Amino acid sequence: MTQTSSEEIHGYCTPLLPRQGMRHPGDFPKGNDTCVISMLQPIHQASVVEERQDVFSRILTNLHSLWVTSTYPFAGKGRKISLHYASEISRTFAPLIRLGNRVEVGKHTWFHTWYTPGLSGIQDVKITIEDDCLIAPRCTITAKNSIHFEHGVILGSDALIMDHNHAYENVGLPIKDQGCTLGGRIRIQEGCRIGNGVVILCDKGELVLGRNCVVTPGAVIYRSFPPDSVVSGNPARAMQKSDAKQTRGEHDSFQARMERGEAR
Repeated sequence: MTQTSSEEIHGYCTPLLPRQGMRHPGDFPKGNDTCVISMLQPIHQASVVEERQDVFSRILTNLHSLWVTSTYPFAGKGRKISLHYASEISRTFAPLIRLGNRVEVGKHTWFHTWYTPGLSGIQDVKITIEDDCLIAPRCTITAKNSIHFEHGVILGSDALIMDHNHAYENVGLPIKDQGCTLGGRIRIQEGCRIGNGVVILCDKGELVLGRNCVVTPGAVIYRSFPPDSVVSGNPARAMQKSDAKQTRGEHDSFQARMERGEAR
């Protein structure tokens, strides 16, 4: 009588266990730390590739920054400006843009404004970015009148800053054919921190974001806010006062105690 295996009884085949002395494909190799080394090799190789790409990106960015600042007719430019090689700044709009010292612009960030070639006289500067400002990747800054970043402003990624809007009053005409509104002016004062995906839109008048304001990610701002505000929501509203002054006061107090030898 032939013995029936358990696989035949249940109607399906199960993987056979390896015989004694045979090595299963899923077994770790023998030897001290061999499995750890084999696991670390692909991680190390990936890190090496990333480091090389990062070095290559920095080299391209440095060359691009040097070329743009040397050849573009900016209204004003400082020193140590870093413009990512994938950022978009048109030579045509350069006379209406002023960049301060140590300004950093991330990849795929787009500067746009209105420039009338052949117009007699000096046209007003429309985009001003003062010293030590950081513009993260994929931001859009488009100015019809004036957008001004004061010292030390940080703009998070995917932000949109517009001092005008698209006209849409005529329902019988496509929006793309209606042009834009007269717009206003935007001023973001010193030390503001603006989160990812924030929209700042000024349809008319002047919009001022007071110094040291903190804007949470995704906020949509249509109006001005006083200094040291924490701004959030759509439409944005002031949630509370930031502790920027308190933090500076605590830091100064700690420094004084350090000098007196009282801090531990």
